[in-house]
Amino acid sequence: MAAKTVQLDVVSAEERLFSGAVETLQVTGSEGELGIFPGHAPLLTTLKPGMVRIVKDGGAEEIIYVAGGVLEVQPHNVSVLADTAVRGDELDEQKALEAKKHAEDAIADQSSDLSYAEAAAELARAMAQLQIIRKIRK
Repeated sequence: MAAKTVQLDVVSAEERLFSGAVETLQVTGSEGELGIFPGHAPLLTTLKPGMVRIVKDGGAEEIIYVAGGVLEVQPHNVSVLADTAVRGDELDEQKALEAKKHAEDAIADQSSDLSYAEAAAELARAMAQLQIIRKIRK
Protein backbone atom coordinates (compact mmCIF):
# COMPACT_ATOMS: atom_id res chain seq x y z
CA MET A 1 0.00 0.00 0.00
CA ALA A 2 1.34 3.44 -0.91
CA ALA A 3 2.16 5.96 1.79
CA LYS A 4 -0.62 8.41 2.59
CA THR A 5 1.70 11.23 3.74
CA VAL A 6 5.23 12.52 3.32
CA GLN A 7 7.35 14.46 5.83
CA LEU A 8 7.69 18.15 4.89
CA ASP A 9 10.06 20.75 6.30
CA VAL A 10 9.78 24.42 5.28
CA VAL A 11 12.68 26.52 6.55
CA SER A 12 14.08 29.97 5.92
CA ALA A 13 17.31 31.54 7.12
CA GLU A 14 15.46 32.83 10.18
CA GLU A 15 13.22 29.95 11.26
CA ARG A 16 11.49 26.64 10.62
CA LEU A 17 7.97 27.54 9.48
CA PHE A 18 6.55 24.05 9.11
CA SER A 19 7.54 20.51 9.94
CA GLY A 20 5.09 17.63 9.72
CA ALA A 21 3.26 15.02 7.70
CA VAL A 22 1.45 16.29 4.60
CA GLU A 23 -0.86 14.73 2.04
CA THR A 24 0.12 17.12 -0.78
CA LEU A 25 2.24 20.16 -1.49
CA GLN A 26 1.85 22.71 -4.27
CA VAL A 27 4.71 25.07 -5.11
CA THR A 28 5.97 27.24 -7.99
CA GLY A 29 9.20 25.82 -9.37
CA SER A 30 11.50 27.36 -11.92
CA GLU A 31 9.68 25.49 -14.70
CA GLY A 32 6.13 26.06 -13.43
CA GLU A 33 3.63 24.74 -10.90
CA LEU A 34 4.50 21.51 -9.10
CA GLY A 35 2.23 19.17 -7.18
CA ILE A 36 4.09 16.87 -4.80
CA PHE A 37 2.37 13.75 -3.44
CA PRO A 38 3.73 10.84 -1.37
CA GLY A 39 5.83 8.62 -3.63
CA HIS A 40 6.91 11.48 -5.93
CA ALA A 41 10.13 10.89 -7.84
CA PRO A 42 13.25 12.52 -6.40
CA LEU A 43 13.57 16.12 -7.56
CA LEU A 44 15.72 19.17 -6.99
CA THR A 45 14.57 22.54 -8.38
CA THR A 46 14.75 26.24 -7.65
CA LEU A 47 11.61 28.07 -6.53
CA LYS A 48 10.10 31.28 -7.82
CA PRO A 49 8.45 33.78 -5.48
CA GLY A 50 5.02 32.44 -4.69
CA MET A 51 2.82 30.21 -2.63
CA VAL A 52 3.60 26.95 -0.89
CA ARG A 53 0.18 25.33 -0.43
CA ILE A 54 0.28 22.56 2.14
CA VAL A 55 -2.49 20.03 2.74
CA LYS A 56 -1.71 18.48 6.12
CA ASP A 57 -2.52 14.97 7.21
CA GLY A 58 -6.28 15.15 7.84
CA GLY A 59 -7.00 17.76 5.16
CA ALA A 60 -6.24 21.07 6.92
CA GLU A 61 -4.61 23.61 4.59
CA GLU A 62 -1.78 26.05 5.28
CA ILE A 63 -0.27 28.63 2.92
CA ILE A 64 3.26 29.99 3.16
CA TYR A 65 4.82 32.69 0.97
CA VAL A 66 8.39 32.08 -0.23
CA ALA A 67 10.51 34.66 -2.02
CA GLY A 68 12.51 31.97 -3.80
CA GLY A 69 14.70 29.09 -2.73
CA VAL A 70 15.13 25.38 -3.38
CA LEU A 71 12.79 22.37 -3.29
CA GLU A 72 14.23 18.92 -2.66
CA VAL A 73 12.05 15.81 -2.92
CA GLN A 74 13.36 12.51 -1.54
CA PRO A 75 11.44 9.23 -1.16
CA HIS A 76 10.27 9.90 2.42
CA ASN A 77 10.76 13.62 2.93
CA VAL A 78 10.42 16.95 1.15
CA SER A 79 12.40 20.09 2.01
CA VAL A 80 11.65 23.68 1.06
CA LEU A 81 14.71 25.83 1.74
CA ALA A 82 13.46 29.38 1.26
CA ASP A 83 15.40 32.62 0.91
CA THR A 84 12.56 34.31 2.80
CA ALA A 85 9.37 32.68 4.04
CA VAL A 86 6.28 34.11 5.75
CA ARG A 87 3.06 32.43 6.80
CA GLY A 88 0.28 33.57 4.49
CA ASP A 89 -1.83 35.04 7.26
CA GLU A 90 1.12 37.17 8.44
CA LEU A 91 1.63 38.97 5.11
CA ASP A 92 1.14 42.75 5.20
CA GLU A 93 -1.02 43.92 2.30
CA GLN A 94 -0.04 47.58 2.68
CA LYS A 95 3.69 46.76 2.52
CA ALA A 96 3.13 44.55 -0.51
CA LEU A 97 1.21 47.33 -2.28
CA GLU A 98 3.98 49.82 -1.47
CA ALA A 99 6.64 47.42 -2.78
CA LYS A 100 4.62 46.89 -5.97
CA LYS A 101 4.32 50.65 -6.56
CA HIS A 102 8.02 51.19 -5.83
CA ALA A 103 8.99 48.47 -8.32
CA GLU A 104 6.62 49.78 -10.99
CA ASP A 105 8.00 53.30 -10.54
CA ALA A 106 11.59 52.00 -10.78
CA ILE A 107 10.78 50.13 -13.99
CA ALA A 108 9.20 53.23 -15.52
CA ASP A 109 12.03 55.56 -14.39
CA GLN A 110 15.20 54.84 -16.37
CA SER A 111 17.28 56.91 -13.92
CA SER A 112 16.18 54.87 -10.89
CA ASP A 113 18.81 53.55 -8.49
CA LEU A 114 17.34 50.04 -8.98
CA SER A 115 18.35 48.10 -12.06
CA TYR A 116 15.58 46.77 -14.26
CA ALA A 117 16.28 43.20 -13.09
CA GLU A 118 16.12 44.19 -9.41
CA ALA A 119 12.90 46.12 -9.96
CA ALA A 120 11.35 43.20 -11.87
CA ALA A 121 12.30 40.80 -9.07
CA GLU A 122 10.81 43.15 -6.46
CA LEU A 123 7.64 43.40 -8.54
CA ALA A 124 7.39 39.59 -8.80
CA ARG A 125 7.73 39.21 -5.02
CA ALA A 126 5.10 41.89 -4.33
CA MET A 127 2.66 40.42 -6.85
CA ALA A 128 3.11 36.93 -5.35
CA GLN A 129 2.37 38.28 -1.86
CA LEU A 130 -0.75 40.09 -3.05
CA GLN A 131 -1.96 36.96 -4.84
CA ILE A 132 -1.59 34.93 -1.63
CA ILE A 133 -3.38 37.59 0.43
CA ARG A 134 -6.31 37.53 -2.02
CA LYS A 135 -6.43 33.71 -2.00
CA ILE A 136 -6.53 33.59 1.79
CA ARG A 137 -9.41 36.10 1.91
CA LYS A 138 -11.61 33.92 -0.34
